[in-house]
Amino acid sequence: MGNMNWKKMERIVKGPANHRRLQMIDLIYKKPELSVEEISEILKLNFNTAADHISRLSISGILMKRHEGNFVRHKLTERGVKILKFLRTLE
Repeated sequence: MGNMNWKKMERIVKGPANHRRLQMIDLIYKKPELSVEEISEILKLNFNTAADHISRLSISGILMKRHEGNFVRHKLTERGVKILKFLRTLE
């Protein structure tokens, strides 16, 4: 880990460092291709709050977005799946 980019690693680790974002990671793993509106409804979150969390997960490379008409669909990246699997080992 001597040559690791610690700032980049910090950005990755901060992505899931919130209980709501952890819920979103789990939800999107189970139901890929959800829109922010669907995610906010399922988790009973304000739309703007959900959108902010989704943005943070996307910036950290945990989610990928796919545009479909007026909707943006979300699914986990390979990194997102690895993070979820790691988190489940901590239970």
